[in-house]
Amino acid sequence: MRLGMLTAVLLTLTGLQANAQELKTEDDKTLYALGLSIGRSIKVFDLSPAEIEIVRKGMMDSLTNAKPAVELEKYGPNLQKLASSRQDKAGQKFLESAAKEKGAVKLPSGIIFKELKAGTGASPKATDTVKVNYRGTLTNGTEFDSSYKRNQPAEFPLNAVIPCWTEGVQKLKVGGKAQLVCPSKLAYGEQGSPPTIPPGATLVFEVELLGISAPAADAPRAQPQQK
Repeated sequence: MRLGMLTAVLLTLTGLQANAQELKTEDDKTLYALGLSIGRSIKVFDLSPAEIEIVRKGMMDSLTNAKPAVELEKYGPNLQKLASSRQDKAGQKFLESAAKEKGAVKLPSGIIFKELKAGTGASPKATDTVKVNYRGTLTNGTEFDSSYKRNQPAEFPLNAVIPCWTEGVQKLKVGGKAQLVCPSKLAYGEQGSPPTIPPGATLVFEVELLGISAPAADAPRAQPQQK
C-alpha cells in the first residue's frame, strides 16, 4: 500500500499517471523508471502517507527553486540515522512476528531458525567449507541475491561469512533446508551493503545445504617436487 502511494506521488511530480497505458514514449518510460528508482531509494524509511506528503513537498520545493523550509546542510546529515532507526524498528517487529511462526526457533543470539526440509547427512562445523543454494530478501520481500537465479551454488568457508550464517547453517544437515531471519547486528549492521542492503536491515535467507568439505588446513599438503 505504501509503495503504491509513493509511486503515485512520484509520478505526479513528472506529470504522469500510474497507468502503464499512458507511458507512450521512451521518455515517458524513462521518467517512470526515474520514479521507481527514487521510490526504491527511499523505501528504507518506511514512510507513512503523511510523511510521503512531506517528502513530496521537499521535492517540489527543490524542483521549483522555492525557498526551503529547512536547511539541507543541517538536516541532510540526519538521513542515514533516520533510515537506520526506521530499519531497526521494522526489523524488530519482523523478528517478533517470525519467531511466532509454526516451527520457528529463536536462538540465544536472536536468529530465528525455521527448518523447511530435514536433512539426513552431517552438520558442518564453523571451520568447514560448505556448498549451498540460497535466496536472500529484505523484510519487504525484495530479493537482493540468489544462487538459484545464477544456477550456480555457492561454496565458502562457513566462518568467513556473516555471523548469522556461521551460526545458523551449522544447525542444518546435508540435504536440509531452512529459513534464517538475521538481526542486523548479525548481518551487515549499521553500514549495510550498498546498494542492495540498507543500513540496519534485518535479512531473510532461505538456505539449502548441499555439501560439506573439510577446511583447507586439514587437507593433505602436496609434497614439493624433488629436483
